[in-house]
Amino acid sequence: MRALEEKIIAEGKILPGNVLKVGSFLNQRLDVDFLMQMGQEIARLYADSKVTKILTVEASGIALAFAAASHMHIPVVFAKKNKSSNVSGNVYSSEVASYTHGKTFQIVVASEYIDIDENILIVDDFLACGNAIRGLMDIVNQAGANTVGCAIAIEKGFQGGGDELRAEGVRVESLAIVDSMDDTSITFRK
Repeated sequence: MRALEEKIIAEGKILPGNVLKVGSFLNQRLDVDFLMQMGQEIARLYADSKVTKILTVEASGIALAFAAASHMHIPVVFAKKNKSSNVSGNVYSSEVASYTHGKTFQIVVASEYIDIDENILIVDDFLACGNAIRGLMDIVNQAGANTVGCAIAIEKGFQGGGDELRAEGVRVESLAIVDSMDDTSITFRK
């Protein structure tokens, strides 16, 4: 998605540790019109996939998942990063190491929110090493549902997570793939 690449160049900030900050439009301050365009592109990419529900993880994936679900006219479920008092009863859970936060979360979804044999599209804002995607896929498997694919806003291709998932047969559609970045520049995969 060329528009996303241009927005990353215009508004993104490269921080130490290979962190790409896009909080000005994607995951802290939200550019709603642009997010809806991204959601429309995800809906187009998965139009023939018979998706029945979108699954993401809190918090930064929720806005993009909502935008895609709006265009697909399906519900969104998000995994919480810790079981809280308002998540009771049976749950699906998976351990996820966060690259950005440098810690491990136990993500959980109440079992009542994913039905057996549903076709689930996983949506997230970033894909680096693939830990969050693998955790969400684990939850889909626990539910007896099907992962039809993963839609990502920004993939950090140089970290290999997306390529590993593709090599395993997982459909991964990233709207922008960063092949490399340094203090002054970003190179996108063509």
